[in-house]
Amino acid sequence: MRKEDCFYLGKIAKKFSFKGEVLAYLDTDEPELYENLESVFVEFNGHLVPYFIEQSSLHKNDFLRIQFEDMRSEADADKIIGSEIYLPLEMLPKLEGNKFYFHEVIGFDVEDTQFGYVGKLVHINDSVSQALFVIERDELEILIPMIDEFIHEIDRKNNKVILNSPAGLIDIYLEK
Repeated sequence: MRKEDCFYLGKIAKKFSFKGEVLAYLDTDEPELYENLESVFVEFNGHLVPYFIEQSSLHKNDFLRIQFEDMRSEADADKIIGSEIYLPLEMLPKLEGNKFYFHEVIGFDVEDTQFGYVGKLVHINDSVSQALFVIERDELEILIPMIDEFIHEIDRKNNKVILNSPAGLIDIYLEK
């Protein structure tokens, strides 16, 4: 399985018992969706390795207590502590309305209700305190905060993100 075909689910945070159980932090708003998984992909040196789950249960809201097959000791568990875990993209729950996954809207055209066509969404920068839509227009980069009030519509049928950004925000990038 290639990493590009998967989504990040979380990270194996710590050992839970001397029998090889681990606690995985789940980076999701709905951890209960992942309570009964059959397997996950664990990243080792840039490669995803399938690990089969014998038993799992939710632990303190954001953690999944996991007993992997063939993992019976603390030493076994130590080998995967700190590793990221992934699942195939097709396992993501479908979102509707104006909720979306970042990877889902990359490549969409961006329009603004006042301005019109803005450009192509090439990236979402979520490494800053306020996530930003990174839009390319005629070799210019336009940054628009990813704020619910600015998102008018996610049009999946026509591959468009329709924004209602504050007056003048887009013009700032176009003035020379």
